[in-house]
Amino acid sequence: MPKRILIADDEPNIVASLEFLMEQAGFEVRTAADGHEALALAASFAPDLVLLDVMMPGKSGYEVCQHLKADAATRHVKVVMLSAKGRDVEVAKGIELGADAYVTKPFSTRELAAQIRALLGE
Repeated sequence: MPKRILIADDEPNIVASLEFLMEQAGFEVRTAADGHEALALAASFAPDLVLLDVMMPGKSGYEVCQHLKADAATRHVKVVMLSAKGRDVEVAKGIELGADAYVTKPFSTRELAAQIRALLGE
């Protein structure tokens, strides 16, 4: 059974490219355009990993990450935060809230895919 990845980002171009990349890598993918949708899908889709944009409408990626890691049902889900904000303060905040990795945009899709495989033990 393929690993499941939830992509939560409000930029359609980024979502489309990440969705294509993850599906090509053999993952089952769902997408969310805002924080509320991301939390709803995390509950129903049961992803193994969430690619989570920091700045989204509804709830920020930080809020979504904090909620995922506080809930016993989703605490195990790996979270990779994606952001154009790469200052140490933002990275530290993401990690403190439970993110397993923090990737700054623009990013190398090859490196991101390798990082995802490593987090998922593949």
